[in-house]
Amino acid sequence: MTTLQPPSYSNEIKVAFPQEHVLLLTLNRPKSLNAITPTMTADIKAVLDWFDNEPSLWVAIITGEGRAFCAGADLVAWNKRQASGGAESDQQSIIDSVDGFASVSRRYSTCKPIIAAVNGGAYGGGVETILNCDLVVASENAKFALPEVKRGVVAVQGGMPRLSRTAGHQLASEMLLLGKTITAKDAAKRFGFVNKVVPQGEVLSTALAWAAEINANSPDAVQSTKRALLLATRNGSIEEAVIAHMGSKESKRAFTSENIQEGLKAFIEKRKPSWKNPAKL
Repeated sequence: MTTLQPPSYSNEIKVAFPQEHVLLLTLNRPKSLNAITPTMTADIKAVLDWFDNEPSLWVAIITGEGRAFCAGADLVAWNKRQASGGAESDQQSIIDSVDGFASVSRRYSTCKPIIAAVNGGAYGGGVETILNCDLVVASENAKFALPEVKRGVVAVQGGMPRLSRTAGHQLASEMLLLGKTITAKDAAKRFGFVNKVVPQGEVLSTALAWAAEINANSPDAVQSTKRALLLATRNGSIEEAVIAHMGSKESKRAFTSENIQEGLKAFIEKRKPSWKNPAKL
């Protein structure tokens, strides 16, 4: 895996390959609680776009350096833009940024699973980022909040519709209208956007174990399945979602790949399948 060559990036993120087929992306501004800057967003976009197109990488894990996962937007920089009359440009940049906050919160292009390993507090855009990940493991001391209304701003980067669908209108309102901070336990049991809560020292190892479980399956089938999940949020009925999925590039690849042949053959022969990297779409 050390032969992989990601695009260049600043020291505001870290990139590693801790096990086969796995990308680990770490937000690396611990003194600022990993608040997202334009540089960090550009770095994450470049790395995740590359990840999308690298056949040997099948799962990404996103975590934070230090005691926080992500404090959201850099409000100091936002205040400077607002003071200089940048409100309209801020609105337009949100519309134009198809991948959303930190190039993750509205990312739709990738059909590869993304796991959030929440090592500490997640606030504002940090929560919006988590809500667009496929699996979320959080430390026992993690906190979550969408406090935008307390600062006169709005959680507009995909967090509101996703939280409403996951938690329901009333629970979503509890976080969004009150700006309320919730515990990892509540995020898992009441609000439903955390899969598992673990001790602080087990967050990353749990995410890596999940990645290994995912990668024990056919990458073609996994990526086709994620595309189906994404399409389910964009289509009005089950029938429309099924038809859209069957017409997708990921579905066509899954039905015609070497991996479907290998999976069926391994079942007949009562052995573990040996998966190959998916063909580029």
